[in-house]
Amino acid sequence: MMSTTISRHARWGVPTLAVAAVVAGFALQPLLASADDANLPETTPEQLVAQVMAADPQPLSGTVVYTANLGLPNVSELAQVTGLAGAMTPADPTNLLAGTSTLRVWTDADSRSRVTLQGGTSEFSVVHDATQAWTYSSVDQSVTHYTVDDPARLDELQQVPVPADLPTPTQAADDVLTQLGQYSTLTLDATTTVAGRAAYQLVLTPKSTTTLVGRITVAIDGKTFTPLKVAVWSRADAQNPALELGFTDVTFATPSNQVLTWSTPAGATVKEVVVPLPTDAQLSEAATEAQDQAPTVTVTGDGWDQVATITGLPVDQWTGKPSADGSNHDPMLPDLARDYAQLPDNMPQVTQNLLDQLSTPVAGGRLISSSLVSVLLMDDGRVLVGAVPGDVLVAAAG
Repeated sequence: MMSTTISRHARWGVPTLAVAAVVAGFALQPLLASADDANLPETTPEQLVAQVMAADPQPLSGTVVYTANLGLPNVSELAQVTGLAGAMTPADPTNLLAGTSTLRVWTDADSRSRVTLQGGTSEFSVVHDATQAWTYSSVDQSVTHYTVDDPARLDELQQVPVPADLPTPTQAADDVLTQLGQYSTLTLDATTTVAGRAAYQLVLTPKSTTTLVGRITVAIDGKTFTPLKVAVWSRADAQNPALELGFTDVTFATPSNQVLTWSTPAGATVKEVVVPLPTDAQLSEAATEAQDQAPTVTVTGDGWDQVATITGLPVDQWTGKPSADGSNHDPMLPDLARDYAQLPDNMPQVTQNLLDQLSTPVAGGRLISSSLVSVLLMDDGRVLVGAVPGDVLVAAAG
């Protein structure tokens, strides 16, 4: 059934692209993708999206290059001022905020996968094997092994409570394609070659003239209909993508058992974390508490020009501002999540320092501006977010 397929994709990050639900909302153009030199059959946007939706998840292995050019400072360059010096490495996931990163990925298209973020002399890996997972940092030779206290209940919950997988072209494509609807134009560009494979190119262009986003392209493998590359351009720079995530090499075959099986490196220390799965009663209670304490979100504008205003967030906990008694709050993370993240004891101050470097003061708050999205943190606790220029958020804040 469709719901089962989508759930499995969400759980394991297996390459697929769930876009059928938004096809009717796109302004589809009657452009045909020609065979050109790629020897691919002609198709239409509608047909291509339907083929992507119907395609089975593919076992694969490959190299993914991720480039972020958001106009933000390189986090590694902020290490000294933020207090992260010595903790960050070229293979630290936080470096995905800026610059170029290389990842190696393997998946059996079902329940086993490995993702390795590679640095010049270091690596950070996440290995997932059915009901357990491992993270490994070569910098301090540390391994964290995650298991669940009730494996039989895991399928019931249809989720894995371990650190989120690092991004893949498929995940990025799913994120952008499921949010566009009638506010974008979907066309097909000339066929191309990605990682040595012939591919179609979907091009999504916002109709808005205000949004920071110029266009989005998704390269789709012509045989497996797996997304191979996603690129997002800012309206301010039509030549260089603000975000790009794509395979530089890929093989569609089941990786070896040796690759997908975890083996602790010699000399590494291992931390065991047993994740308690909630009962139905606990889930119900948590849902009720979340509803009672949930922040309020107000959305103004349409499509790409939408601005979300969030109230009721404990912003002081993010920034490390002192409470009434003069003490520092912990980051806004549950104990279990904090255990996953293994945050340093001085994380509130680190967060504040980082915020100071990434944002600029405006009347009543601080503004974080990038080439694709703006975030306005107001002193009164409101947070405004949108893919629009910062002055639009400031005006919306009043």
